[in-house]
Amino acid sequence: MSGSIELSMEQKFSIRAFEMQVQNLTCEQAQKFLVELYEHMIMRDQMYKKLLKNQWGIESGSWCHTKSV
Repeated sequence: MSGSIELSMEQKFSIRAFEMQVQNLTCEQAQKFLVELYEHMIMRDQMYKKLLKNQWGIESGSWCHTKSV
């Protein structure tokens, strides 16, 4: 991606609040949280892919391969 992305003041505040919440987690709690966060990231990625496929009308295996004439 080119260019920088600026966070809004609300987003920066949300990050700071999150930082304060996780400061006192034990190592075990932090590890569990990271695994759950990673799972959510993967699920979000799958949801975006599915939404884009639906929006663009792309189905698995529906790509037509045509030969150049």
